[in-house]
Amino acid sequence: MRMPRITIVTPSYNQAAFLEATIRSVIGQGYPNLEYIIMDGGSTDGSVEIIRRYERHLYHWVSRKDNGQADAISQGFIRSTGDVLGWLNSDDMLMPGALLRVGREFAVEVPPIGLSGACVYVDEKGSPFMVHRPISRSLTGMLLLGHGCAQMSTFWLKRAYDKVGGLDVTMHYSFDYELFVRLRAIGSIRRIPDYLSLFRLHEGSKTRRLYSTCVMEDLAILNRHGMKWVRGLAFLSPYLRRLNPGGRLCNRIAWLCDRRKVTATYAQWLETVLCRDPSQRPGSFHRMAAHESDIGRESRVVEPATLSGQSFEPCKAADRGHT
Repeated sequence: MRMPRITIVTPSYNQAAFLEATIRSVIGQGYPNLEYIIMDGGSTDGSVEIIRRYERHLYHWVSRKDNGQADAISQGFIRSTGDVLGWLNSDDMLMPGALLRVGREFAVEVPPIGLSGACVYVDEKGSPFMVHRPISRSLTGMLLLGHGCAQMSTFWLKRAYDKVGGLDVTMHYSFDYELFVRLRAIGSIRRIPDYLSLFRLHEGSKTRRLYSTCVMEDLAILNRHGMKWVRGLAFLSPYLRRLNPGGRLCNRIAWLCDRRKVTATYAQWLETVLCRDPSQRPGSFHRMAAHESDIGRESRVVEPATLSGQSFEPCKAADRGHT
């Protein structure tokens, strides 16, 4: 089975506190056909030094002023050659085995337009406190209640992305929502229960800061897709998207059922990614990545991730300062 090339783009600006864990969670996946791109907006907090340490594992990276997060991601996708696309913000992480799971879903004769998995919410200190399970919705349902996907756990075909015209770079908050609506208009987005990513919610995250921008962009999305008759709901959509009782109940039940296994898997993965345990042996990083992301399947050992013939190296003692 030929595994599709997966392109991951990480946009970043002054996120040195979290960036290294993000990078290591991607290049340590053990996925055989990975293309990783980092688009830095001209950081001045030591991010560039972190990126340089891993540049031999990157297909492309740049550090220069951009026109916002959507523009940075879009520029990364323009440079990409992957069959499947996704982006991972510089304060989030992939779960072990995520890309292997995604690759298998797309390595079929008739792949889905897109794929969305579950995600684990962690706080600023890195403690898991909730999960998000993807919800399957019609196009109208997505417009009224949100896309039901965790962006960092969602991937799609490059040809579908090109067909719908890519990201709307004029948006600063809801560009993922708007993209997923356009993708849903040309096909279905398959939902799977596997935990593919970790979403970090902290005081500096856009999710907490840009409520008013979100409202205006939601209104524009409704108008753009012929839903002017419900445009008043745009001012409620941030609440509808985050406080949906049905979705919250399902996520709460999933958290209660999976909490122990999710927390244990995350703790081991984080320890390995950040090399907090000096006794961690080379190769364990990749063996951990072999665990199935739905937590509960039998794990398999995979070969270390490589890029251009160079195998991934666990971090050295000098690297542990960037957490």
